[in-house]
Amino acid sequence: MMPELGKYAFAVLTSYGVTIALLAGVVLLSLWQGARMRRALAEVEARASEAVDG
Repeated sequence: MMPELGKYAFAVLTSYGVTIALLAGVVLLSLWQGARMRRALAEVEARASEAVDG
């Protein structure tokens, strides 16, 4: 189902590969930072809870 790319096949397929790799990197970085922020928020909330409880 892929069109004939001729002499541009390498450039086009390489571009697709780089784009997919970069998108995957952005998604993984977002997930990693989200998990890190959730842990930091839980730590801050725990400290705030301890301060309120005495």
